[in-house]
Amino acid sequence: MSDLQRYVKQRARRDEVFAQNFEAGYTEFKLGVVLQQARDEMGLTRGEVARRLHTSKTVVSRIENHAGNMRLSTLRRYAEVVGFRLQIDLEQY
Repeated sequence: MSDLQRYVKQRARRDEVFAQNFEAGYTEFKLGVVLQQARDEMGLTRGEVARRLHTSKTVVSRIENHAGNMRLSTLRRYAEVVGFRLQIDLEQY
């Protein structure tokens, strides 16, 4: 276990708000990474994705870095542009 993982685990035990916010933030971060990896797998630049979405590179960057704040329709369009199909899986916790 890394120092960061140890810190997060200890802090989450002491601070419930931190634990909840960390999980939500981590989920958003993972979504952005998945989007960027999908774009990379297709060999596309942010500029190419932006052109296909009829937007700017800045917007594509924002989508990848703040994925949790986007509309579902935007996420679906992004997935299609990079050659993927959006599939949502709900899990009970």
